[in-house]
Amino acid sequence: MTAESKPDTGDTAAVETAPKPSAIAADELARLSDDIVGALKTVYDPEIPADIYELGLIYKVDIDDDRSVNIDMTLTTPNCPSAAELPTQVENAVASVPGVREAKVNIVWDPPWDPSRMSDEARTVLNMW
Repeated sequence: MTAESKPDTGDTAAVETAPKPSAIAADELARLSDDIVGALKTVYDPEIPADIYELGLIYKVDIDDDRSVNIDMTLTTPNCPSAAELPTQVENAVASVPGVREAKVNIVWDPPWDPSRMSDEARTVLNMW
C-alpha cells in the first residue's frame, strides 16, 4: 500500500494499489492506513501551528506485508531547525499504531517542499489564502 500526499485535495493522501496483492487483509490495511494518518497528524513542526501531514511534508507511506512502514518525508527547508527531531517524532508516532511492526523515515528533498503542498486545513490555520 502506498499513500502519497497530493496538494489541494482536502484530504491530502491518495492510495495507490500495489502491483501485487497485499498479504494484509483489505479492511486491516484500510484501518492501518487511517491510523497511520491519524498518528502523523499528531506531529507538529514546532515553528508552525499545523501538523506535518496537513503541511504536505509527508510524500509517501508504504506498508509492507510484514507491517513495516516506510515514510518518505521532507522538511520546509534544508536548514529547518527541527531537522533532527521531526523524523524521530514521526517514527515514534507511526510505530505506536497498533499493528505496525516498525517505522522508518527517509528524508527526501525532491521535489522540494513549497506552500502549494499544504491542505486547505493548513492554509486556514496559517491564514494563507
